[in-house]
Amino acid sequence: MASITTRKRADGSRAYRADVRIKRNGSLVYQESRTFDRKALARDWSSRRELELQEPGALLRMQHRGVTIEDLIDRYLDEFGHSFGRSKRHHLEYLKSFDLAGKDAIELTAQEIVAHVVDRGQPDVFGKRVQPQTINNDLIWLRSVFKTARSAWGIPAALEPLNDAAETCRRERLVGKSKKRNRRPTLAELDQLLGYASLPSGKRSIPMADIILFALFSTRRQDEICRIEWASLDSRNRSVVVPNMKNPMGTAGNNRVVYLTDEAWSIIQRQPKCDERIFPYNSKSVGTRFHAYCQFLGIKDLRFHDLRHECISWLFERGWDIPRVASVSGHQSWSMLQRYTHISRQEPHDKYRGWRWRPVSAE
Repeated sequence: MASITTRKRADGSRAYRADVRIKRNGSLVYQESRTFDRKALARDWSSRRELELQEPGALLRMQHRGVTIEDLIDRYLDEFGHSFGRSKRHHLEYLKSFDLAGKDAIELTAQEIVAHVVDRGQPDVFGKRVQPQTINNDLIWLRSVFKTARSAWGIPAALEPLNDAAETCRRERLVGKSKKRNRRPTLAELDQLLGYASLPSGKRSIPMADIILFALFSTRRQDEICRIEWASLDSRNRSVVVPNMKNPMGTAGNNRVVYLTDEAWSIIQRQPKCDERIFPYNSKSVGTRFHAYCQFLGIKDLRFHDLRHECISWLFERGWDIPRVASVSGHQSWSMLQRYTHISRQEPHDKYRGWRWRPVSAE
């Protein structure tokens, strides 16, 4: 109920303070007040405010007024950051550096979101533009934060304006889906990489040649390669447990058994057992070395992750069906593998047959 309190000012005039209080189960859950020069204005405001607060969700919005997008991102990272990969975390941290992060998460409008997207697409001082698929990640990860805020914390983040803005941005092609990479290394490029990685050097403690070959014949990502352990090997089935395998639903605890090709098994067998891990190296260092090798050798647009795609395409070229390839790659959705059946038709043969770097199966 609202109450009107009359107060006398220092100059002798009167002020009328309207107090709006809302209780639930005997407890005060919301309070708001304003001061007016006329009692009629105070009464009108308090009556109108009470009606506004009776609208569905209005009280909840007022209780969380002032919560910024940055506040939600920080809480999201703190409570759920352990369950997703570093790329998502990095993108959310970066999102906090924009003006959008300081906006009220409840009062956010679609216009403010579209303005952020348009600004992100502007060229920088060097004339470079952020790709539409990268900007689209802003909306994707922000939607994850807003959904969690609404369902887990009861904070009515502006999800509908976000969805409206995303639809407009897609329609106007301000954002877009990531392009599927079809880059495959040639035998000549692999010869260059492995030849350079095999050169003796006191500074090269990481066996990059074997790691490159293992990625090429196992489909494993660089961080997965550096996590698998000797204890998880199953010599009878020639399989290994990959801990925390990347997954859209969360990587933490997603330990998957995958099978090893003969070539991948052979590479593992020649590694020294000097640690719990088969490849006891920093995955970031592996990626940095690979990138440096490609730059030094003049190999354009080749990423370590392309070795995973190459192996999947190669397995299809050998005549493997989707379930068998999935047992090696770890894909849970077979539909994700269907595009590789198309890519593999470009080279309908076993391109590594007779290749000098192909490991001999260990019997």
